[in-house]
Amino acid sequence: MAQMLVAAIAGIVFGLGLGVSQMVDPAKVLAFLDLAGDWDPSLAFVMGGAVAVSLVAFRYSLRRRAPLLARSFALPEVSGIDARLLAGAALFGAGWGLVGFCPGPAIASFAFDQVESVLFVAAMAAGMAVANLVPGPSRRLGTTEA
Repeated sequence: MAQMLVAAIAGIVFGLGLGVSQMVDPAKVLAFLDLAGDWDPSLAFVMGGAVAVSLVAFRYSLRRRAPLLARSFALPEVSGIDARLLAGAALFGAGWGLVGFCPGPAIASFAFDQVESVLFVAAMAAGMAVANLVPGPSRRLGTTEA
């Protein structure tokens, strides 16, 4: 129960942060990605802040034997770069650049009644279903297929 409550609070804080930073606005994101045009650097500060907080939090967290609300850390064991990873990254980047959404902000933008976000999330779910059909390492943390 405590894990679910903490997850819900973290999700709400994350969603609020996405809204306040305007990452749920595809026009704002596309302006950030438009380096050759009317570039808007403000989201670089959002990302910089997120990276700084993550660096501190991970350094502190990984010094512990276990998380506060779990028996052990669930960290990926596979760390290599392969064609599957590169293809997924390219598709993610192309989708982000074309429509201005990535998964978190797309779901958070449901609160703003954006039809585009519903279409994006539906397409994302379809892509995830197709990705599960492609052979490769298991998507579960800490395991690989033989």
